[in-house]
Amino acid sequence: MKKFEILPHRADLKIRAFGGNKKELFLNMLLAMAESQKPEIKSKERTKREIKIKSIDSPALLVDFLNEVLYLSQVNKEAYLDFKFKKFKDNELEGELIGQKIDKFEEEIKAATFHNLDVHQKKDKTWEGVVLFDI
Repeated sequence: MKKFEILPHRADLKIRAFGGNKKELFLNMLLAMAESQKPEIKSKERTKREIKIKSIDSPALLVDFLNEVLYLSQVNKEAYLDFKFKKFKDNELEGELIGQKIDKFEEEIKAATFHNLDVHQKKDKTWEGVVLFDI
């Protein structure tokens, strides 16, 4: 199964991610977002950041998670390409972002949005999500 795909959009970035479970969907969306930023890696040394997020439901949790990662990426000049879950519920997650220091991002993503947001389980029990990012 592929992890994600970039969908056509006139003005913004639209990503569809997939997962065998909801955790994998979140992780693949994180990876797609990070790769779309085209980070120029500064160091091979790994960085770690603890995060905790609570939201009203799974779709909101995904957007809040991605926006928190974007915020931390900008503030810390780091690209996060992995996440180790410590807690994962429909409206709450906790874990550790794993990243690397960067010189810069070639593409700036301002925010994950709620516009046409879609997170659902398919008939084959896999998960799919679509997020529109403001660039």
